[in-house]
Amino acid sequence: MIFQSIPFFVLLTVALVHSEEIQSKSKICANVFCGAGRECAVTEKGEPTCLCIEECKPHKRVVCGSNGKTYRNHCELHRDACLTGMKIQVSHNGICEEKKNEKAAVSSPVVCYQADRDELRHHIMEWLETEIIPDGWFSKGINYTDILNKYFKSYDDGDSRLDSNEFLKFVEHNETAINNTAYIEQDNNKLLRGLCVDALIELSDENADWKLSFNEFLNCLNPGFVPPEKKCALEDETYEDGAETTVECNRCICACGNWVCTAMTCDGEMKGKNTSEEHSPATMDEEMSEEEWTKYVEELNKHQETAEKAKKVHVKDI
Repeated sequence: MIFQSIPFFVLLTVALVHSEEIQSKSKICANVFCGAGRECAVTEKGEPTCLCIEECKPHKRVVCGSNGKTYRNHCELHRDACLTGMKIQVSHNGICEEKKNEKAAVSSPVVCYQADRDELRHHIMEWLETEIIPDGWFSKGINYTDILNKYFKSYDDGDSRLDSNEFLKFVEHNETAINNTAYIEQDNNKLLRGLCVDALIELSDENADWKLSFNEFLNCLNPGFVPPEKKCALEDETYEDGAETTVECNRCICACGNWVCTAMTCDGEMKGKNTSEEHSPATMDEEMSEEEWTKYVEELNKHQETAEKAKKVHVKDI
C-alpha cells in the first residue's frame, strides 16, 4: 500500500513545485511595469526583467503601423517594435493603404496565413456543432459525422470527392464562416476565402489530388485534430509563417508552408533591394519573363517540399 502511494506523492510534489513557481513569478513581477510589446520574466537569479512578448493572442484588430506595415493587432505591432528595436506607432486602424508613388516592391500578395486558415476552420466547426441533435427517448439524433456526411453529399458532384470549388460552396453556406477575414476590400475577401479553402484541403489531402474523400473531409474538420504549424524553406533555412522576402520588384510571403509571391512586371532594373541576396535567383541582373518568374516561384515551393520530406526521413532515422 505504501509503494502504491509513492507515484501519487511524486505527482503531488511536482504539482506543488509548479504552483509555487507560478506564484513566485507572480510575486516577483507584481510591481514591475514593462512597456508595450514587452512582458515580465524572472531570471535565473530570481530577479525580474522585461523581455519582448514571446507570442501575442491570435485575436484580430488590424492596425497600420507608422512603418507602413499592416499588423493583425496592437500587440503584434508593439512586439515587432521590440524585436527590431524600431519605434513603431499606430498610424490608423485597418490595413495600410498603398501610396501611389510607392515602388512596386511595396505591393504584397493576398495570402492565407495559418491563423486565417485555423480561424476559418474554427468557424466552420462551430457552425456544424450547432446542428447536432442528441438522441431522444424514441428518436435517433444527428451526430457530427452525420452532419458532415449530409453536407458532403449535398456539394459533391457525384465523384465522391470535394474539390476546392465544391468546398468553397460548402463554406459559403454559412455567413459567419464567409466573413472571417480582416481584409476590407470585397474582392480580396473572396480571394482570401478561396486561398484558405485550398489551405484547408491541403491539411488532410493524403493523396495530394487537391480533392477530399469523405474520410479526408472528416479528418479536416475533426475537432480533435490540431493543424500542424508549417514553415517555409529556402536556401537551407526555414522561415516562420508570415516571413517576407523580395525578388526584383516582387514580394514573397511565407503562408501555410508555401511561398506566395506577387507577379508584377518590373520596369528596367530591379526596383528594390532583396532582403537577402541568398533568396534571389542566380540571374538577377536581367529582368525575368513571366514564365521565368512562375518557374522560380514553383522552385521555391519544390524546395519547401524537399525540405519537409528530408525532415520526415530524418525523424524516421532517429
